[in-house]
Amino acid sequence: MRAFCTIIAFCLLLCSCSGGSGIEVGTDAAADQPVGCQKISADVAKQMMDDAQNYILIDVRTKDEYEEAHIEGAVLIPVDEIEDRAGELLPDKDAMIFLYCRSGNRSARAGGALAGLGYTQVFDFGGIGDWPYGTVSGQ
Repeated sequence: MRAFCTIIAFCLLLCSCSGGSGIEVGTDAAADQPVGCQKISADVAKQMMDDAQNYILIDVRTKDEYEEAHIEGAVLIPVDEIEDRAGELLPDKDAMIFLYCRSGNRSARAGGALAGLGYTQVFDFGGIGDWPYGTVSGQ
């Protein structure tokens, strides 16, 4: 009976971390996405952002890359600074957070770091090149 209760509690925990958007999001089993960070497509990310009341969009590239082109509304936190600055810039560990970089490698690293720090709703949609919805330049 105790094992059954543990399994049920685990399932409820997993369901509660889906973001409540009503959109099915999958994890990439082949990638090293930790629990708390889910790999999604740019299309799913856009739909979730359109449906969400509040979310945080983070560009984890360099400042030069960000200034050249970024998704409107994105906050720049380079991947090498994410662990040090998360507590200051992202105080709500249950906030819906979307990550992207150039190709998907740095966003996966940043997602792992945030999940390791206890963030529960982290969504990695890979590279800015996969974002067909337009970008802006400058700061």
